[in-house]
Amino acid sequence: MFLGELSCLVAFKILQLVRKPDANSGKETVKFSPFVLLPPACCDMIATSLMYIGLRLTFAASFQMLRGAIIIFTGLLSVAFLGRVLQCHRWVGMFTVVAGLIIVGLSDFIFGDKNISDINGVIAGDLLILIAQVIQAVQVVYEEKYVSKYNIPPLQAVGWEGFFGFCILSILLVPMYYIPAGSFGDNPRHVLEDAIDGFHQIANSPIVLIATIGSITSIAFFNFAGISILKELSATTRVVLDSVRTLVIWLVSLAVGWQSFFYLQLIGFMTLVVGMCIYENLLAPLQRQVCTCTQDSQAETEESRALLYGKDSPDIQYSGDDLYIGEG
Repeated sequence: MFLGELSCLVAFKILQLVRKPDANSGKETVKFSPFVLLPPACCDMIATSLMYIGLRLTFAASFQMLRGAIIIFTGLLSVAFLGRVLQCHRWVGMFTVVAGLIIVGLSDFIFGDKNISDINGVIAGDLLILIAQVIQAVQVVYEEKYVSKYNIPPLQAVGWEGFFGFCILSILLVPMYYIPAGSFGDNPRHVLEDAIDGFHQIANSPIVLIATIGSITSIAFFNFAGISILKELSATTRVVLDSVRTLVIWLVSLAVGWQSFFYLQLIGFMTLVVGMCIYENLLAPLQRQVCTCTQDSQAETEESRALLYGKDSPDIQYSGDDLYIGEG
């Protein structure tokens, strides 16, 4: 993950050497310490670790549903710490997106494997995933504050986060190689993390190598796009758009035959798309069109009554099957 982010810093330095600075751009990066981006790198590492530990303990459906909580946490933190005012339609859109993710997760509960081997482990996994969402919400709100404050280029911001994360994780992998993890350590030596075994798997399996390169590349583009959206728009917009990943993964899984089709998932993803449209206020023109049509219909009715009765237009009322016409 952090290797992909670190590659953005390499790309940024290459672009600096190739491209001359534009004096007429009007926007200059304020001088800042790279250590400003150390906290979000730590948040990213901690949140990702907690999420995947929780995923190992609980159901994939729970993982999917609880991940939607980051949208609400980010909205609350944006209001509290950034002073951002979210309009009513944005809150409605956010909760609609979360509802769509919950429906998708419920489909796994209803149609999936319901065997529960360790209820305490499931509860612990759910709590870890929920805590991870709070940490990730802190991360994106922090990034919005300081990336916008110092006008940091997205490539540079992602790159420095990757640099700090890569250095910290490389150091932590040394003690993890010797810490026994019992059955929780899914590797031949049953330790917390066996990086050497991972390198052997990459070297001996072309499929794993291709998947690793693809993961590094996608993470680089994903985080660059995320920081760009966060800088130009907002942290809440970033996490709302991030939920589209679930829809794309579902469509690809159906296309390659890795997943069966369930109607409840379709309803959930349709709800998710509607929520995004509400959040971006894309349904406002349709709402105005409906209101305009209603007003035009009422105007035509009043005009017809005026033509029939003149100025003394009676009040027309219906009661059951009877018609009453009173003087206006």
